[in-house]
Amino acid sequence: MSLCAREPHVPADRLVAEMVPPPRFDSVRFGTYVPDPNQPSQHEAVRVLEEFAGGLGEPSGAGTGRRGFFGFGRSKAPKAPAGPGGVYLDGGYGVGKTHLLASLWHATPADPSRKAFGTFVELTNLVGALGFQQTVRTLSGHRLLCIDEFELDDPGDTVLVSSLLARLVEAGVALAATSNTLPGKLGEGRFAAVDFLREIQGLSAHFRALRIDGEDYRHRGLPEAPAPHSDEQVTRAARATAGASLDDFGALLDHLARVHPSRYGALTDDLAAVCLTGVRPVPDQSTALRLVVLADRLYDREVPVLASGLPFDQLFGEDMLKGGYRKKYFRAISRLTALARDAARLVDGPDTP
Repeated sequence: MSLCAREPHVPADRLVAEMVPPPRFDSVRFGTYVPDPNQPSQHEAVRVLEEFAGGLGEPSGAGTGRRGFFGFGRSKAPKAPAGPGGVYLDGGYGVGKTHLLASLWHATPADPSRKAFGTFVELTNLVGALGFQQTVRTLSGHRLLCIDEFELDDPGDTVLVSSLLARLVEAGVALAATSNTLPGKLGEGRFAAVDFLREIQGLSAHFRALRIDGEDYRHRGLPEAPAPHSDEQVTRAARATAGASLDDFGALLDHLARVHPSRYGALTDDLAAVCLTGVRPVPDQSTALRLVVLADRLYDREVPVLASGLPFDQLFGEDMLKGGYRKKYFRAISRLTALARDAARLVDGPDTP
């Protein structure tokens, strides 16, 4: 099959229903997180988050039925208590922030319909699909909202989400968020936390910042981006793997420009693998940002990526890796590299049910 032949339509109610930890993090728990013995902050983060989750049980009289799409017919959450009602996980790439955030979602003793989990981009897409007021009504009855990869590089979206969170805090919704310390700033204190708390301004008092130090677990003791395969190897593996897609990289980039990023998750529905030929440097920033979103959706869904052409650590030019969106590009490289390693089995011994 070809991703370029797919033009999915995603109804707004699916966007709401899918605000749960993605498949990659469906089975994670605090007990499956393996702290680095040399990083005390990782052990401390687990302890604090377990305590935080324990305090988020359903209040007396709270409804536990499924939420309606428009948020009506259920009990209102209690007003927010005094003091921090949220946590912010501050750390670099691959230290397990998303694992911990998903573990918090799973550990919170509230009905799944009263907990929401999504990336910053998915949250802004939800507002775009429902409108601001309807999003407030839909989420205000929740016990917990987890926001992964909070973005600080788009002032407009940051103000939009900050305004949304302010309304949710008033309704008693607990918050948890992650974002990445910018490359080159690791080891310089709470750089990302300072940025985060400054950008959300009046909401800063509602967050306790937790620093999580450590190296990218995806590359502990592993080589850099694996060498690409040949066009012939990629094509042969795609044809031998049930549920795999096969596309020219340039054609896929063009197709992404015609599909709204909120639909990239649906674009990858039921894929066993993504096979790409002719990987080359991304030509411009708009294209690069779309590719970042696709990489996130593929990583969330654990879809291996087999490719020919250049290795993934050469996707983005030096100017991009030094620019304002560099944290996104480093994240995409890290995740695509992990998926490329997962795809090695397709060449060595593809699944052929």
